[in-house]
Amino acid sequence: MAYNEFAYFYDELNGEADYDALFRYIRAELAAHSVDGGILADLGCGTGDLTLMLAQAGYDVIGIDRSEEMLSVLREKADELGLTGRLLLLRQDLLELDLYGTIRAAVSTFDTFSHIGPLDRFEQAIRKAAYFMEAGGVFVFDLNTPYKHEHILAGQTFDIEAEDASCRWTNRSGETDGAVQIDIDIAYRDTGEHFHESFCEYSYPRETVETLLQRYGFAVARVADGEDFGPVRSDSPRWIFTAVKQYTQEEKG
Repeated sequence: MAYNEFAYFYDELNGEADYDALFRYIRAELAAHSVDGGILADLGCGTGDLTLMLAQAGYDVIGIDRSEEMLSVLREKADELGLTGRLLLLRQDLLELDLYGTIRAAVSTFDTFSHIGPLDRFEQAIRKAAYFMEAGGVFVFDLNTPYKHEHILAGQTFDIEAEDASCRWTNRSGETDGAVQIDIDIAYRDTGEHFHESFCEYSYPRETVETLLQRYGFAVARVADGEDFGPVRSDSPRWIFTAVKQYTQEEKG
């Protein structure tokens, strides 16, 4: 899934997101496993607020997204902060990830991996991330929970207002178990143009996610609530996983 016109509404949608808390959590998780620098990939970096925070903290960041519109917004932000030379931005599908070398860590937030499914595609994305990870490398990523899809998202509509346009985000249960169908309608006030985008989000049982991580060489070090970063609850809307790679691809053979 690639946001196109919606790329320019992404920051509006995430306006209440606590990037500082997310950054602190991720940095603490990386440090807990001795990842204090090196090459870090932001998988599905979007408009890049977290990407830029990680670059400012001293990581060599590769920002990866399949949406050129998202990357364009990120480039503008990086230019304003004088960080353009410290970022490598790649337009790639995470299912076809090709980093031309290994990485020390990867992060993926704001439900990027929830958009990748169904399950066989989700597994492929895990496998690709694992392929480029050094032994001892750390992967921190979040996922929407089945609870969120069943009790929070499905059947809900959200209206987002920007300076020159409005956006309606509609959720409904998908045809596949664990899926939510999402429709985005954007109307520009000045031009009268309308755009429509449609895609799915997927959720999986926690046990399924952990099994796939282990299959591709990760040990699950921690699973926390993805909103407050405390213990997982039965009504947690999002999980955040910390997984540590146990071997390099070459060692596995």
